[in-house]
Amino acid sequence: MTDLPPDNQKLYEGKAKIVYETDNPEILITYFKDDATAFNAQKKGQIANKGIVNCKVTAHLYALLEKQGMATHLIAQTSDRTLEVKRVDIVPLEVVVRNIAAGSLCKQTGLALGTPLSPPLVEFYYKNDDLGDPLLTRDRIAAMHITSSSQLDRLVDKAKTVNTVLTDFFATCDITLVDFKLEFGTDAEGSLLLADEISPDTCRLWDTAESDQSKRVMDKDRFRQDLGSVAESYQTVLKRIQSQLESDPS
Repeated sequence: MTDLPPDNQKLYEGKAKIVYETDNPEILITYFKDDATAFNAQKKGQIANKGIVNCKVTAHLYALLEKQGMATHLIAQTSDRTLEVKRVDIVPLEVVVRNIAAGSLCKQTGLALGTPLSPPLVEFYYKNDDLGDPLLTRDRIAAMHITSSSQLDRLVDKAKTVNTVLTDFFATCDITLVDFKLEFGTDAEGSLLLADEISPDTCRLWDTAESDQSKRVMDKDRFRQDLGSVAESYQTVLKRIQSQLESDPS
């Protein structure tokens, strides 16, 4: 297991991860914690081995996306809980793709839980904890000078590509990809890369074969809604992904 950089190289600690600098200024180490938060950190707890699951799931899915031509910041998985990644300047937007109505979309629109969305809905949320990560329109993004219109179009295109690849892949794992959030950043060469993570923390995942809503949830909603068996559900997601990749390595 790769040793972590010393504490004096800690660049940032967030709700779920710690980012460390390395001897190379363009390479960082991301460490995945077991800490869990919900409702803008109003609810806190821990999920056993969540960091291990999220690290491995992210590594698997980013490798899958790289094979499909999606550039990511991932360099290598260096331990059960750590990824070596390219340093990027994060675009301060969460790009959320929704295939099925759930969560805040239902609360804000009145759409029934489970309503299919065709075409998928792509939304932008401002990465700002103090403001509660608000939903933004294109005009608000322009007024705030967060990013250019052309880059916003690229974010949408990339998010849709990720959605197509992951929806198809998760289907082979008997998992329905309900919705998910992505983050992007630019590297030293100015390339726009998929960054952060894709995991049960950042996706809504439902067991395709299960009709009982309280049983089919396989993601952090189990923690949010006190459904129990949170760690076990995370492990099931990882096992299905690994099993599918082993059976079809292409």
